[in-house]
Amino acid sequence: MIKRRIFEILIFFMVLVFGFSAGLFAGELTGEEIMNKVDQNQFIASGRMEAEMIIKDRGRESTKEMVMFVESDGQVTNGLVEFTNPRDRGTKYLLLDDELWMYFPDAEDLIRISGHMLREGMMGSDFSYQDALESEQLSELYEFAKEGQEEIEGRAVYVIKATAREDQEPAYQNRRFWVDSERFVILREEMYARDGRLLKEMVTEKVEEITEGRWMPTEMVMEDKLREGSQTIYRIKEIDLDYEIPEGKISLDYLQ
Repeated sequence: MIKRRIFEILIFFMVLVFGFSAGLFAGELTGEEIMNKVDQNQFIASGRMEAEMIIKDRGRESTKEMVMFVESDGQVTNGLVEFTNPRDRGTKYLLLDDELWMYFPDAEDLIRISGHMLREGMMGSDFSYQDALESEQLSELYEFAKEGQEEIEGRAVYVIKATAREDQEPAYQNRRFWVDSERFVILREEMYARDGRLLKEMVTEKVEEITEGRWMPTEMVMEDKLREGSQTIYRIKEIDLDYEIPEGKISLDYLQ
């Protein structure tokens, strides 16, 4: 769905006229309330997506195409990814709550991904297996503090710092989010190690209205700051949030 650019320009003009103190921000939302809205916006009870990853690594480029199925009750999230591009056709990933499995069709081999393997790039991309495994809502993993307000390409955003909760061990100790103050979509994200090193940065390049009043990012660029000359573009080509997943589709039996 094409973004309503004219409407966005009018909204931005209104913000300039009335000022941030009386406009979109008004200081009425805490960091936790903002990120709860992000969680609600990103939640998928049952859905099907077609997507692609364009992996750029020191001058080389490859494209991975996939179909994804996701179901969640708000506490447990299960998902299945099937690669459809010729080179990787038949390769599957299965997420069952906090367990991640991979199936290689050529070797007819089923592998559980755990330990140090979780930090490796998924299919050679800048997205790690740990990124894929982290199925919990952000508000369950982090405590949030609102640091201020900025603009990204004319859109008003909240800047939120996230610190891992003491009883949680998420993929990143600290994160910083730039959240669209109107659509509650993350437009930029930085991910940090415990020692403060910047590990990754993700920028949202495209946001679309999937259903009336519900906006989601459909194109993102991830950069692993520890891998020179590396970048992964993740693009959702189709999405169905009302898709009824066939019984047994997301299971170890189907994986093999």
